[in-house]
Amino acid sequence: MRLRITSPTAIVVDCDIVSVRAEDASGGFGILNGHADFLTVLEVSVVSWRSLDGKSGYCAVRNGILTVSGGEDVAVATREAHVGDDLEKLEAEVLAGYRQHREAERSSRTASAKLRMQAIRHMVEALQGGSREIGL
Repeated sequence: MRLRITSPTAIVVDCDIVSVRAEDASGGFGILNGHADFLTVLEVSVVSWRSLDGKSGYCAVRNGILTVSGGEDVAVATREAHVGDDLEKLEAEVLAGYRQHREAERSSRTASAKLRMQAIRHMVEALQGGSREIGL
């Protein structure tokens, strides 16, 4: 099988593998040669694989799409990826950073929504105040 992990700016991993494991919203799963075509969404996850020489590899990903095509090609397209040899280190450092980034994005979206609502309230108040001034 062939594994290719890409980010918007680089091909992060491109190698021949025996197996791959990842985790989506439904839980962890594994893929072996001959797997049926497959598509899933990855959030914050570690993709792990075993190469032909028996070595393990790991890549932390933040938001991505994993596809299996023809039972031989596994592709992951992600916003951000970090490759490492030490799974514990990836989980401790990189995944924690991804989770903090996700929480910061959530907080930012919430603050932005509050500002939009305030602007709408001010516009409605201004429009209502303006219609009273002209006697409507």
